[in-house]
This record gives sequence, C-alpha cells and structure tokens, in this order.
Amino acid sequence: MPNFEEELVRFTPQIERVVRFALFPKRVVSRGAGHVPESGPVLLVGNHCGAIKDPSALYRAVRRPLFFNANRMLFNRADVDFLIRKHLRRHLKGFGLAFDRMLGPFKAMFVKFVSANIGRIGTIPADMYDQSNRSAVELFMEYLSAGRAVVSMQGRGRVHPDDPNPYVRAFGRGVPFIAYRMKAEEGVDIPVVPFSIFGTQRPWGVPGRVRVNIGPPLFIRDYESGNKDATVERFRAVLQGTVERLLVESLGDS
Repeated sequence: MPNFEEELVRFTPQIERVVRFALFPKRVVSRGAGHVPESGPVLLVGNHCGAIKDPSALYRAVRRPLFFNANRMLFNRADVDFLIRKHLRRHLKGFGLAFDRMLGPFKAMFVKFVSANIGRIGTIPADMYDQSNRSAVELFMEYLSAGRAVVSMQGRGRVHPDDPNPYVRAFGRGVPFIAYRMKAEEGVDIPVVPFSIFGTQRPWGVPGRVRVNIGPPLFIRDYESGNKDATVERFRAVLQGTVERLLVESLGDS
C-alpha cells in the first residue's frame, strides 16, 4: 500500500489543477521559504482567511511535501458542495447561487475529486466544533514523529470583521500543546515555523496578489516556564503575535 508521500507524488498533476483553479486568477508572491527545513519534522502555523486558496498558496510557496489539517466536512462529497455554495453566497451575495450554477459540471468534478482523495494524500481531519480535537492532535504527533512537515491554519477560512485583527483569528492551544508534548514525550524540540497569508480573502475569480510571508522557526524550549499550561499559553501568544507581525510586514511590501 503506497504511503502518503507516494500518493502526493502520484496526485501531483491533479493537485496542480486544483491549485490553479483555487487561485485563479491570482498571483502568489512569497518570501522566507528558506526558513522551512528541507527535511525532518516541522510544524507550520499561520492564519486562515481564504478557504481552499490558503493551502493552495502555501503549496506554491513551500517546495517540500506538506500535510494539512482540514475541516472534517471536506471528506464528504455533499458537505464539500455545501461549503462551496456557502462560500460563494458569503462573498458574492445574490450572485453566489447563480455563479454556483454556472460552474455546473466543472464544480461537480472538483467536489468529487476533493472529497474522494483528500484523505489519501494524508490530510488530517479536524472537527471545527471540538476544541480538544484529540484524534487530530495524535495524528499530528504521529506525522511529526515520521519526519513530516505538517500545517495548522488558525481560523475558519474567512475574514472575521468583528475581531481585533480580522485577518488573524485568535490562535488555539493545539499547536503549542503538540510542540510541548513532542519535547516532553518524544524528546524532540520541533521547529514551529510561523507564516502569514494575505490576499486569499478576495473572492475566487478576482485578480490580485496573494502574499505569503514565512518567518524563522520558533522553539518551545525558549518559552518554558516550568509549568505546562503557562508554557503552552506563552508559546501560543508568541506564535499569534509573530504571525500578526508577518502579515503587517508583508503589507508593507505593496
């Protein structure tokens, strides 16, 4: 049975088509890709304000196999179709349903491909309404122990206008908790690489630049306080603040 890396290679042509479709007609501009280690375990964490365009943009920016966590609904065909209609209605208002019908068979093929194959390439299902996400945490640790690069995007794939920073939603404790457990249980202080993405919040079909800004790795050893909860919370706040700064930094390049 092929492993996830082999499946990623096998699905590369189809993934490329999905990425081109998701980003059409946007252009990805990235910097800091050299901060991602070329091999060994690494956990990437960043904001999530552009649905499927976000992993597509990171796929363009980072040239090593990446394993993402994703909404559990993406593993079900009917749920994927629902999420696309919901996204179009949110961004295109009254034109959303009409545009959904215009996509017709092309969208149906996209929905079928995503729901049927997202698990085959090692994507980690996450329950958006379960704060603990224990099964996802265990899979993250399993992947990291195998030397993989895994990605956790914080947020629900859209802009939150009522938040203090609408493009970077408050980070959860999952990523720092995983880093803490990897060091405490596996003896591995994994590099946690922060990144920001801006431009994916623009609707599909609207041109523009997508800016991916990747920062240097952070390590939980530098934020230990002798208490697990305090260490996890301190690292969580640092990661969120770093991603916020990376986003502001990337906006200064325009």
